[in-house]
Amino acid sequence: MTIDYLAKYRRMLALAESGLAYAKDPFDIERYEEIKKIVELLMSANTEVPLATIEKYVALDQGYATPKAEVRAFIRRGQEVLLVQDHATQLWSLPGGFADIGYSPSENAAKEVFEETGLKVKVDGLIALYDTEKRPDIPQIYQFYKMIFACTPESGSFKENNETDQVKYFTLDNLPPLSLNRTTSEQLKYLFNVKIKPLVID
Repeated sequence: MTIDYLAKYRRMLALAESGLAYAKDPFDIERYEEIKKIVELLMSANTEVPLATIEKYVALDQGYATPKAEVRAFIRRGQEVLLVQDHATQLWSLPGGFADIGYSPSENAAKEVFEETGLKVKVDGLIALYDTEKRPDIPQIYQFYKMIFACTPESGSFKENNETDQVKYFTLDNLPPLSLNRTTSEQLKYLFNVKIKPLVID
C-alpha cells in the first residue's frame, strides 16, 4: 500500500473516535462505530498487523483522539549506547514505551528503564522530541510524539522480564537490527551529537 493511505486511515479513525466523543444521536453513534470497524479492516488488510490487535488498541483509545505519548531513554557509555532487545520481535531499540498516566514524562522514562533493564537512572533531561508522522517511510497504526531523555545509570543490573530478552551497549558502526518504529539509526546519530543543554521536563 502507499503510505498516504495509512495516514488517511489514521485520520479517519481519529475523526470517528472524536465523533463518538461528542455524538448524542443514536444513529450518528451507530454510523461512527461502523466507520471505525471499516477503518480497522482496511488497516489490517493493508498492514501486517492482525485485526484483533488493531481492535484491542482502538478499544483502549476512546474519546477525543490525540497523538500518543512515548518516552525513551538515551544512556551513553563513551561512544556506546544502551539498547534493549524486544522479546516479541527480537529487534533492538532504546529502552522505553508508552507514557503511563499518573507519572511525569521524566518519571515515565525512569520507570521504563527500570522495568526493561533493571537499572535505576537519574534523568538528566529531554534531548529530543520526534513526531512519527514525519516518517511516512516507517508506517505506524498511530501517530506518536516520542520524547527521548538523557539518563545516567546509578545502580542495578539486568533482570529477566517479559518485555526484553537482553540489554547491551553498541557503537554506531555496529548496531544490531533495530525496531524502526521505536528507534532509528538516524535518531541515534543525532543523539550522540547533541550539544544543547538537556531541557528538564517534569
